Amino acid sequence: MPATDPARFNLAAYVLHAGAATPDKVALAILTLTGAERWSYGRLIQAVRGCGSWLLDQGISPGERLLIRLGNSPAWPVLYLGAIAAGIVPVSSSPLLGSTEITAMARQIGARVVVADPGIAVPEGAEPLMADLAAWERSLPCDFAFGDAGREAYLVFTSGTTGRPLAVRHAHRAILARAMMHEAWEGISASDRLLHSGAFNWTYTLGTGLMDPWSVGATALIPAASVSHEHLGLVLRRHDATILATVPTVLRRLLRGPLPALPRLRHALCAGEALPPALRREWQERTGTDVHEAFGMSEISTFISGSPARPAPEGTSGFPQPGRRIAILGEAGQLLPPGEQGILAISTDDPGLMLSYDGEAAPGGKWFATGDLVHQDHRGAVHYHGRNDEMMNPGGIRVSPREVEMALSDLPGVTDLAVTEVSPAPGLRIIACFYAGETVPESLANDFAAERLARYKTPRVWIPVSGIPRGPTGKLLRSRLQALYQEMLAKACE
Repeated sequence: MPATDPARFNLAAYVLHAGAATPDKVALAILTLTGAERWSYGRLIQAVRGCGSWLLDQGISPGERLLIRLGNSPAWPVLYLGAIAAGIVPVSSSPLLGSTEITAMARQIGARVVVADPGIAVPEGAEPLMADLAAWERSLPCDFAFGDAGREAYLVFTSGTTGRPLAVRHAHRAILARAMMHEAWEGISASDRLLHSGAFNWTYTLGTGLMDPWSVGATALIPAASVSHEHLGLVLRRHDATILATVPTVLRRLLRGPLPALPRLRHALCAGEALPPALRREWQERTGTDVHEAFGMSEISTFISGSPARPAPEGTSGFPQPGRRIAILGEAGQLLPPGEQGILAISTDDPGLMLSYDGEAAPGGKWFATGDLVHQDHRGAVHYHGRNDEMMNPGGIRVSPREVEMALSDLPGVTDLAVTEVSPAPGLRIIACFYAGETVPESLANDFAAERLARYKTPRVWIPVSGIPRGPTGKLLRSRLQALYQEMLAKACE
């Protein structure tokens, strides 16, 4: 059977297909400062298929949804792929969620089965199965549950930064869309050693850090929980990483400290948060390698990126990956020409697009609108302007926070910044810039901004903070900036 036969397909079988030909090769290494725990492809495949048998032996039926409540360990990807191998539908969830949150999410998707680690909150009334990696390795391997590539394979939740998290249903075929990223973003081959800086239980780690290397027969490197970001450079060097996958926050931390020479590193990958051009330039100067950014979302993963073969022009998010059809839509849903700003959309025929939000109909029409404001230039490169629901409107003119942040990213002495619209008095809306790093004289900041931005886009207030509020994955929490500003106003009035 061809691994990509759409009528007889299994995502887990696809991911493990290349590694089955090299069972003794290292598939996964969990890195410390002094050594590593290594998993061969043979061991990984046995654990995944053994996990599938173990789940079926617990009375879980193919097609049932299984809520994963595990910590930062290799049991997480083994359970995820083991469930899919057996035809069971895993549901990813952050171990940081409390009982109330995870109870609501479990009820939302009708998850009856929970596999958990001790100490991690589970839904109220649940009787979870305890994860047992040793038992999975001992179990007889399950047969892969083959079927139509368009059937439900797994669920993820959106970040919920603008409201209640939504459950997103993905098909087995989504892994075929990830194959488009291998050349058009990651530049990965079987000879690579890709180090992802995140934890096992983060979906960015699962996709870019594990499934993508395994799909091509490469080696995945994951730092142990004991490795701090300050020591990540040493781990990169000692374990001969050829590709680093991370987020801008970690790149900043690496560049802040002494960074050893990285002779084996070919390039870095960045996602999860917009990459400031100044940060990319500093990385290039310090390491002699490039950073390739990818843009995506829970509903489709990444589909716009730069790559070693086609680096993104400075100030852009890159190009649509080959095989992806995008459009820029106006307010009436009409197609906009290059240069005009509108809503980014992707074809509803894309294999990586979600099946649907759980409980809702599949996306209809020709295009799925993302809610992100962009324009495409004459080269085809995509310029990101932020979320449509985050646009600022001081003085009645729409302003992209992303545009302002990019223009200010080189502000001397500043290590991180973000802008948002605030209200210092009833009926008055202005742009505020929050920044971390050295305190910048307001006159210097105003002069710097005036050289780069039209007056109506220039911040009217500059607020030093100890750190920009970001989530566990580095995503900017812009609404918290507005709350912080209101707290500052309230204290000033006391």
